This record gives sequence, C-alpha cells and structure tokens, in this order.
Amino acid sequence: MRKVVYVTGGARSGKSSFALRLAAGYDKRVFLATAEPFDDEMQSRIGKHREERGGQFITVEEPLYPEEALRNLPAGTEVVLLDCLTVWAGNLMHYFEDEGVITKRIDCFLEALRQPPCDIILVSNEVGMGIVPENAMARRFRDIAGIVNQNVASVATEAYLLCSGLPLRLK
Repeated sequence: MRKVVYVTGGARSGKSSFALRLAAGYDKRVFLATAEPFDDEMQSRIGKHREERGGQFITVEEPLYPEEALRNLPAGTEVVLLDCLTVWAGNLMHYFEDEGVITKRIDCFLEALRQPPCDIILVSNEVGMGIVPENAMARRFRDIAGIVNQNVASVATEAYLLCSGLPLRLK
C-alpha cells in the first residue's frame, strides 16, 4: 500500500527538514514545489531550499495543479515530497477569486491523493493556532489553509506535528 504522509507545524518548526529525512529512504525522489519566485525574498528562500536538497531530487514546479504533476511524474518515481500546501493555498487565493473554483481545485487534489502513484510526503503550515487575523483576506487564507490541512490529514496514512524540531506522530 502506498503511503501519504502529512507533515505540519508552525513556521520554522522543522517540518521541511523532517520531510527531507523521511524522503531520504527512497532512491528516486521528486520534489514538487508550489512556490513561485514573486520577489527577491522568495527567490532567496527557494534558493536556500534547493541548496538544502542538493541534487538528491528531481524538482517539478507546479503552483496550481499538483494533481497534474502527480499524474506526470518521471518513470520509476518512488516518492514525491510536496512543499508546501500552505503556499499552494495562497496560490489558489491569488489566482482564483471564486470559492467554487478553489473548492474544485482542492477536491481534484484530494482525489489524486486517494490513489497515489507512489508514496507522497506533504508539508503544510498549521496556521490556525494563533490569534484570529484582523482582516478579511488573512481570515480567508487561514480558512482555506485549514480546509486543505483537515482534508489532506484525513486522507493521509500517517500524520506528524512538528514543534521545536521534534515530531509528534498524530496517526
């Protein structure tokens, strides 16, 4: 049975490093990146993540349709590490105003996770543990990210919460 592993936690909690360690046990790895280099700061972050991965992954960039990327993986792919679902949720908000379209995008991705082509490791930020955001756009983002996280966690075969670099297995 193929695994879908969900890894969540706060900012700088160690999620990505933990996910990289999980993926290290596979030979043919794909890194599915959702971030787009909109500005210098994001370009720098992407560059640091690439350095951290080294040449150990084939990188596939897909900011909106990760289910399409999962359908078109290189032959023999053993694991996909998708980093991150929270950025993907932000991309959905940026490109699609209509809630129905966003819901459809989420549903299409969840369907792909129900029949994964290989093992999948999914990284996401837990954004619902802080204060209620002061503006409507931030609350909308929190809500979309929360919906994505809940649904992905329910489909996952394993789930981990990272805090201060320490993983807590949720399921």
